[in-house]
Amino acid sequence: MNQPIKYIKRYWFMLVMMLAGCLRLQAQVPSRENQVKAVFLYNFTQFVEWPAAAFDSGAAPLVIGVLGKNPFGNFLEQTVAGEQVNGHPVTVHYCNNEQEALSCHIVFINIDDAKKRKQVIQALKGKNILTVSDAPDFARLGGMIRLFTQVNKIRLQVNLDASKESELVLSSKLLKLADIYDRVKSN
Repeated sequence: MNQPIKYIKRYWFMLVMMLAGCLRLQAQVPSRENQVKAVFLYNFTQFVEWPAAAFDSGAAPLVIGVLGKNPFGNFLEQTVAGEQVNGHPVTVHYCNNEQEALSCHIVFINIDDAKKRKQVIQALKGKNILTVSDAPDFARLGGMIRLFTQVNKIRLQVNLDASKESELVLSSKLLKLADIYDRVKSN
């Protein structure tokens, strides 16, 4: 009689462990919105032109950095795996601070603290680095591309002054999809 109870307990234990594993895996999968943002980050490599001086060599990697909390899980790495842009392999780097972000070509800034976010933008200002975030004040603070959701679609707000200051050329195809941030109108 104890034998069936022993098997039932073992069965329930295994079931609970499997469910816990599934929940852990589910927690690592980024939201659909963050998956779309990760794809946008990769697609920016196709529509932004960096000066030659932004690369150590013709075969140096084009580095997409994430500074702050990583909302993408490993989806961004999966998105760029095996990809090349103009002979540059695309890689992902998770940055601990703005100093590490200086080695990137695109940096997604995901920092909640507005003062720290402003400090990072200032540290990257004028460098050949495309700065991207989904923070509401991003363009106003000098960031280049803000991703935001409107009517269930990811939209772009572009700060052209910031991109020009960093000597990055944004494709007209990219700009057609964007709202252009106007510092004068926003004040």
